[in-house]
Amino acid sequence: MAITGASGSDSPDVQAPLLYDTVEGSVDYKGRPVYKSNSGGWRSASFIIGVEVAERFAFYGISSNLITYLTGPLGQSTATAAENVNAWSGTASLLPLLGAFVADSFLGRFRTIVVASLTYILGLGLLTLSAMLPSFSASDCPSINIIASCSANPIQVVLFFFSLYLVALAQGGHKPCVQAFGADQFDGQDPKECKAKSSFFNWWYFCMCSGTLLTLLVLNYIQDNLNWALGFGIPCIMMVIALILFLLGTKTYRYSVKVEEKSAFLRIGKVFVAAIKNWRTSSSAIALEEEARGMLPHQRSEQFKFLNKALLAPNGSKESGKVCSLTEVEEAKAVLRLVPIWATCLVYAVVYAQSSTFFTKQGVTMDRSISLSFEVPPAALQSFISLAIVLFIPIYDRVFVPIARALTGKPSGITMLQRIGTGMFLSVLSMAIAALIEIKRLEVAREYGLIDKPNVTVPMSIWWLVPQYVMFGLADVFTMVGLQEFFYDQVPSELRSVGLSLYLSIFGVGSFISSFLVSAIEKATGGEGHDSWFANNLNRGHLDYFYWLLAALSIVQSVAYLYFAKNYVYNR
Repeated sequence: MAITGASGSDSPDVQAPLLYDTVEGSVDYKGRPVYKSNSGGWRSASFIIGVEVAERFAFYGISSNLITYLTGPLGQSTATAAENVNAWSGTASLLPLLGAFVADSFLGRFRTIVVASLTYILGLGLLTLSAMLPSFSASDCPSINIIASCSANPIQVVLFFFSLYLVALAQGGHKPCVQAFGADQFDGQDPKECKAKSSFFNWWYFCMCSGTLLTLLVLNYIQDNLNWALGFGIPCIMMVIALILFLLGTKTYRYSVKVEEKSAFLRIGKVFVAAIKNWRTSSSAIALEEEARGMLPHQRSEQFKFLNKALLAPNGSKESGKVCSLTEVEEAKAVLRLVPIWATCLVYAVVYAQSSTFFTKQGVTMDRSISLSFEVPPAALQSFISLAIVLFIPIYDRVFVPIARALTGKPSGITMLQRIGTGMFLSVLSMAIAALIEIKRLEVAREYGLIDKPNVTVPMSIWWLVPQYVMFGLADVFTMVGLQEFFYDQVPSELRSVGLSLYLSIFGVGSFISSFLVSAIEKATGGEGHDSWFANNLNRGHLDYFYWLLAALSIVQSVAYLYFAKNYVYNR
């Protein structure tokens, strides 16, 4: 056997512990059997978490303050900038579907991470170059009301957006693979490592948010007060260092082995195609086939039973390659079972998009001074989301989970779907708080006669916005981490990169929905002689109406989610 040969000894006394120590379904970097004693675990995961911290530092170094750059050096209106931010965020969150396909079907997760990191470095380098070019400044415009008509440097605009979407492409390859590769370092069949894997998702998000927090505290200040080129250049250097550190761990990683020669995408696609071709097949014929294959009622065969038609060939024959196996049908059902959960999380993603767009623009209008010489960058308030996460995750993992575990008997304390639902409820509260704070801001602006003075600071401290950011952070601890674990755990093992890309695609589609909502509301509420909800002069806008709308949509979404979550059948 391959494992015996790898041991270098024929002695049973040596062979037995090595066989016991072997991690099933994994090999080392040379394709040899891999052992628990010298691979994987937290040691290997730490290298992978390190590259993720750097990647989040780079990504949020762009996304968190992007609306400020677009409305500043590039001279776009508030609504147009918000639409561009949402479009880019949406694309960046949908591209992981492509990255996951490439990783799971061709390159593997390790190689995909390396290629994506190199693409990241290229994109960030070009982005830094674009910021060095001479650009338009908002101060060059005679009035904020005609800022959109001021022209930016065309070469700079083209290079900027090319670089921006190159970063989105890099994130598409990086994001679904890094977390799946990190979770692969823990053996799900080993009770001790299985518990560690559950904690891995919590601490992964903790470290990821630590990188984001560093970005918001340091990079946003550099971008707003020193130099945009430096603000984009530092993440590029961080990605270079992270890639080197990631490669240093090559010899310690566990690499998943493909059990099937045929791509999981092709297997699942084949099931749907066969079921469609057999749509006229009688239920009695399917029942006979199920009985012949020994399918028992408790084997989840009752849900999405129409896919069982794939067990028969279109012409009733049983030619090799035309009939789907029971395993293939169950894989397809596992993926289809995720769709209702995916769809009912989209409004949460729309709410999530507001923290980097309109929340930031609100902060620009408010009193940001800490001293006579220092002002808080408005985008830096997003750090309170990360800070809330960093502070609450240890409490969740070390206090809440043990108590809940003692009450429910579940290793994770509460189910993944219960965790996601709790975060959705908190997101409704965050939107309600945001609406109430915006009402207060508008009242102060009216009280001091600042309705038509958008360049004058509203005498209301920016710290009023902190509660809505903190509530966002608490919601993320439940929903974001819950979604990551859910979409990793509930797909076939060979599709785990795809599972995590499906989780990310929720936020991609959510960003596009947010962009559509902003565009539609802008047209519906604006027009001749009317200010839209998103007027460039926010003192004449009504962001509070928009926040109440999102709160109402979140309530509707939560009701639908509870229905589907209650009827969900876990895959494992």
